[in-house]
Amino acid sequence: MLTINDNLAALGAQNNLNATDSALATSVSQLSSGLQIQTAADDPAGYSIAQELQYEINGYQASVSNAQNAVSVLQTTQGALNQQAGILQQMNTVATQAANSQVQGNATASAADQQEFSALQSQLDQIANSTTYAGVNLLNGSVTSLTFQVGPENSASNQVAVALPTTLSASLAVAAASVSVSSLGSAQAAISAVQAAINSLAGKAATVGAAQNQVQALANNITVAQQNLTAAHANLVDVNVAAATSRYTSLSILEQSGVTVLAQAQQLPQLALKLI
Repeated sequence: MLTINDNLAALGAQNNLNATDSALATSVSQLSSGLQIQTAADDPAGYSIAQELQYEINGYQASVSNAQNAVSVLQTTQGALNQQAGILQQMNTVATQAANSQVQGNATASAADQQEFSALQSQLDQIANSTTYAGVNLLNGSVTSLTFQVGPENSASNQVAVALPTTLSASLAVAAASVSVSSLGSAQAAISAVQAAINSLAGKAATVGAAQNQVQALANNITVAQQNLTAAHANLVDVNVAAATSRYTSLSILEQSGVTVLAQAQQLPQLALKLI
């Protein structure tokens, strides 16, 4: 129907062109950002899920770092325990040597053994007091445990507590005040005390080693969890470039066609005038 006052064909073409232009703008935005969900208006439900996934991803990322720090703490502790184990083994050698009655009959040799034994006792305490990580003393008993956040939630299953041993000479029952090798009897008693300390320290080291293995396993697990969540988030919010490019091409052609049709529709009233 040809009319002069109302050009219904042009109005229809204009509405279609507006819809095409809006869809094309969305396609351009997706391709330029790489995201199919940029705001809640794009997909309210998807946006909500994406935000939840994102905070879990961020939490796991920080948790991986926390777990790695925990492993470093335990490695530092383990290294110091190894040094102390070596010192105790040397103390056992000195005590065994000093328990020889022939040595005890030699005042110079006995004094030398005692001097070495005392130095080794001091080394035990020096290591216990100087082994720190980020300002936290690990072996002198001032800090008995550390709690690491290894998950994105505030729950016990997302946290791991690591016990720290106390390895001062007094806690190992080989302190200078109670153990010496200055006499035959004290040297014999020192053998038993030092061997007990070696066993005690070995148990503490085993506990630290087990905790290190546990934390390392947790670090591996949360790394995998983070990767899986990242993949899920990407599937939800990232644009399918191939599909978006195809749609962009189609909409571009449709927009050009719409402009051409609208231009022709706007000429229809002119045709109607020819009938007058």
